[in-house]
Amino acid sequence: MSALLNEDRLFPIDPATRTLARELFGLVRDLPIISPHGHTDPAWYARNERFPDPAQLIVVPDHYVFRMLFSQGVRLEDLGVPRADGGAVEADGRAIWHRFAENYHLFRGTPSRIWLDHTFSELFGLETRLSATTADQYYDRIAERLEHDDYRPRALYERFNIEVIATTEGALDPLDHHREIAASGWKGRVVTTYRPDSVIDPEFDGFRDNVVALGALTGCDTATWDGYLEAHRVRRAVFRDHGATATDHGHPSADTANLSKSECEALFAKVAAGPVSAADANLFRAQMLTEMARMSVEDGMVMQIHPGSWRNHSAPIYQRFGRDKGFDIPRRTDYVGALKPMLDVVGLEPGLTIILFTLDETAYSRELAPLAGAYPCLKLGPPWWFFDSAAGMRRFRQAATETAGFYNTVGFNDDTRAFASIPARHDVARRIDCSFLAELVRGGELGEEEAAELAPLLAYGLAKQAYRL
Repeated sequence: MSALLNEDRLFPIDPATRTLARELFGLVRDLPIISPHGHTDPAWYARNERFPDPAQLIVVPDHYVFRMLFSQGVRLEDLGVPRADGGAVEADGRAIWHRFAENYHLFRGTPSRIWLDHTFSELFGLETRLSATTADQYYDRIAERLEHDDYRPRALYERFNIEVIATTEGALDPLDHHREIAASGWKGRVVTTYRPDSVIDPEFDGFRDNVVALGALTGCDTATWDGYLEAHRVRRAVFRDHGATATDHGHPSADTANLSKSECEALFAKVAAGPVSAADANLFRAQMLTEMARMSVEDGMVMQIHPGSWRNHSAPIYQRFGRDKGFDIPRRTDYVGALKPMLDVVGLEPGLTIILFTLDETAYSRELAPLAGAYPCLKLGPPWWFFDSAAGMRRFRQAATETAGFYNTVGFNDDTRAFASIPARHDVARRIDCSFLAELVRGGELGEEEAAELAPLLAYGLAKQAYRL
């Protein structure tokens, strides 16, 4: 048993239920990882360069890590987080690591602590707790390992037993790194995902210039509504040629709309000219979710909707450091009324898959599970972001299963840019699902043979099936 990892972590306390959970976990712990949605950098796999140092691998890119430290008074500059203006930040990896290690106690009880301890133990063979005292021991061990070729991105992909991993690129991304991967002859499967927020959201920085760039990239007349829609179809086709099976939409709300063509043309002319009111921006985003769903009916791409985050909540942090710096905050989200216009258009279309995520847990049993339990196109994504935790996963299964069942969910996806944490995140999800199944068996709600059939589906099969991988 690892000094950092209890072999029975996250399993039920009751001995008989724990034994069954352990047996079910034995069926899935070594299954390949399907990572159908995430934000790792495709350049890592294309260039296969060594990671620079422990801080750049574990601290600097991970907003789960630096937001906690910032909440306790550690400046982002002192953690090496790049400034938007290119201003000076800490560049000494060891100094960054010491600040992280001195404050490692802040992560007690959080999912980050579980993921990090798993990474330290399983990937780097460290068996003492990270602290100010062990900071240099950790840094030296990790830095030494990162010098080895078997710690380069492609080798880690294979070591992690990843079968396929999806990255996420904006509509204007040239996808050069994906072409490099394909041309390299490497057997790892890295696919892209179409994320068009920058050319769909009128409140996105540079929206109007982005729409012009979309036209230049596709050869479509994006000054017109029809040309704008055709440009999306062109880009979606390019993304499919680079392995994409899914789109992703990170809107502030789940609002959808079903306007007439003349109304769409008038609204598009308004947002393209700018400036635009908040109401018109929201209406345009809402209409575009419906348009993206129509296109998914046409081309078969799975549609993911990630709503409900007030992004960049701190204006000073956004101005100083840019997007995705730990200040995206969950908010209440309506689904039943919000999705109805889109579902009236495509909700019964055969073959369409729309995966719904939420940052509002109150919606699981009240709205999301009943919707997914009725509409054949809807599936429930796993707990996401702030709820990607052992407790969040338990609550999800408890709230959603009795109405939506297991087969209207899509397994697990890690949705991370922290590459080294991927095995840890899947390990947590597999342990929690096996525990939930064991509890159903012990409660007489499920047979042992059914649990043994479900466990691999939750760990592997449902994600592969839902994302058409």
